[in-house]
Amino acid sequence: MLTQHQVRRSISPQIFNFIILGILVLLYAPLVHYWYDGWISKNISTEHEYFSHGIIGFPFAAYLVWMNRKQWVRLPDKTHVLGAILLALGAVFYVSGVGEWVNLSLPVILTGLCLWLKGIEGFKLQSFPLLLVLLATPNSVPYLIAPFTLPLQSFIAGTAGFILNQFGLPVVVDGINIYARGRIVEVAPYCAGLKMLFTTIYVGLILLFWTDTLSSKRKSSWFLFVAVIISVTANIIRNTLLTFFHATEQDGAFHWLHDSWGGDLYSACMLLVLIPVINWIDSYFSESPVRELEGNER
Repeated sequence: MLTQHQVRRSISPQIFNFIILGILVLLYAPLVHYWYDGWISKNISTEHEYFSHGIIGFPFAAYLVWMNRKQWVRLPDKTHVLGAILLALGAVFYVSGVGEWVNLSLPVILTGLCLWLKGIEGFKLQSFPLLLVLLATPNSVPYLIAPFTLPLQSFIAGTAGFILNQFGLPVVVDGINIYARGRIVEVAPYCAGLKMLFTTIYVGLILLFWTDTLSSKRKSSWFLFVAVIISVTANIIRNTLLTFFHATEQDGAFHWLHDSWGGDLYSACMLLVLIPVINWIDSYFSESPVRELEGNER
């Protein structure tokens, strides 16, 4: 049986890489196309909708792999046994026919390839692109954690009801339901901003990596904390507007913000706010040691 090194010595590295890329494209192009079509056309299951941040995540991961290509080539060929195990596991997932397992076979096989071709160093080099692929791969995690979002749903419903009452619109809140003028708005897990929260954290990780801030635990923790607060606040405002539109029978505006491109525009504007936030956090914590030093010298 030929080993990896024997195979690679018999053909040029470029051809070897193209062969691997071609196999991956044949295996996963239909699957990724299905995901993208569902995310863009919104004709995919609700659980898969939670991973629509993959629209930007997959291209960015591919861009990072391309930028790392010279470092990848310079790494010595070193096979790690875990790579073979993950490749075998990914193959089993793929041929199983179980939807979620087929989905998860993508990050499993990509990780296995990194370990099989370049060992631990190869995995470290591509660790962030692999993380982006994993976090954008549709799975049942949102379905599993949905029952635990009830406190968040109730908080958003209560806060939205309080705001509307202050603006003179009589509202009654019962748990996760908001009653106004004989109409009801339910703050379901999806409406509670779980998808927006996933997207915020995902985009936040990309911004942390892009600004070279991810290595600082202090900056990263503060930024992600503020990002979560912004996401929850934005969703409270969104649910307040949805309740107002529904109660005042502005059904066109309601559907535009709830399940049309208005919701996407609203989310995009919220995500843009993260850019000045990360710049502020980066500059603030970078200046803090200087301020402390000046204070000690005085």
